[in-house]
Amino acid sequence: MAIAKKRKIATAKVDKNKMYSLKDASTLVKEVNTTKFDSSVDLHVRLGVDPKKADQSIRGTVSLPHGTGKTKRVLVLCTPDKEADAKAAGADFVGLDEFIQKIEGGWVDVDVIVATPSVMPKIGKLGKVLGPRNLMPNPKTGTVTNDVAAAVNEVKGGKIAFKVDKAGIIHASIGRVSFTTEKIVENSQELINAIIKAKPATAKGTYLKSVFMASTMSPGIAVDTKPFAH
Repeated sequence: MAIAKKRKIATAKVDKNKMYSLKDASTLVKEVNTTKFDSSVDLHVRLGVDPKKADQSIRGTVSLPHGTGKTKRVLVLCTPDKEADAKAAGADFVGLDEFIQKIEGGWVDVDVIVATPSVMPKIGKLGKVLGPRNLMPNPKTGTVTNDVAAAVNEVKGGKIAFKVDKAGIIHASIGRVSFTTEKIVENSQELINAIIKAKPATAKGTYLKSVFMASTMSPGIAVDTKPFAH
């Protein structure tokens, strides 16, 4: 009952008919958090695109200035000559065949997988396991590269990948409720700017249809998209 009561109080603080500025939303999301742990703060961005069209299936990466507040577990799949570089950069798991076997067996206890181009033919068969979890290495997101050290450093430093889902929405974690309002604002701004830059030429009408901010189990806060309109 205590949780339900807290949730009611939190929900009452959010005016469902109001569009909040990014700064006000970032302040409010901290106030309405009801969890005892350091909740993730997420943005949910609805776009005016048709994800079924290949040129409108938006995806990309962005380096958040303040990271996500979560230490990402990185697996590097590479040939032995690259293993030392990957380990020195802070990769949590490094190898090839043994990890391919583990993934085939259902192991996916990582947040990001980086691979060198030469091993991609071996990894292709893992698509059914990795694809639905957005873990498949991809040159577009910088996770297929010969410079594995740089890729690991970027991920550990706050680089995230974003991808529009079938409903035309991008969901991304941009921080934690323990972050200052300014950090949440700056991370949110960086993600929204990256999404705007990724706008396909074929997208017609309103591109940023809506932006909502929410922490784990908190009510969604509508963010005013007018300042981002171009």
